[in-house]
Amino acid sequence: MSSLPAGASAAASTIRVALESPRTPDAAVLIRELDGYLMVLYPAESNHLLDLDALDRPNVLFCVVRDEGRAIGCGAAVLMPEGYAELKRMFILPSHRGRKLGAQILAFLEAEIVARGVTVARLETGVDQPEALALYERRGYRPIPPFGAYWDDPLSVFYEKNLAPGAREAA
Repeated sequence: MSSLPAGASAAASTIRVALESPRTPDAAVLIRELDGYLMVLYPAESNHLLDLDALDRPNVLFCVVRDEGRAIGCGAAVLMPEGYAELKRMFILPSHRGRKLGAQILAFLEAEIVARGVTVARLETGVDQPEALALYERRGYRPIPPFGAYWDDPLSVFYEKNLAPGAREAA
């Protein structure tokens, strides 16, 4: 019989988040699912998606969350030359939402970003994704104006978080 940390459940022990290539068949399925989801919510000009080639670069950290080996979600962080990381491609299959997996992906990517010496994370998300907005705000992300090549799109919300050691995070 295996032992789990206090407060952990057997179901939680099957979840693994790890860096992987975005070119795997599992990642391709997740990216296609996310594209389809976002295309229903927003017009093309408001979808700021990174394609597979953009995700498969040395400055991109792409992770997959798996449950008993099955790919059920993903996320990416693009390490920008301006000194921040931009979070992209955050997605959990609809059948696995509500399990706090988005928070696990965020924590994983934040740790990977900090391990590479970057202390600021930014992101763009859409106004019609209330669960994502709530997640980012719970995790300490604060609204900011458009950054980088983004424009002031009324369908977009922009966030930033200071990841420096000792920076205050919302509970």
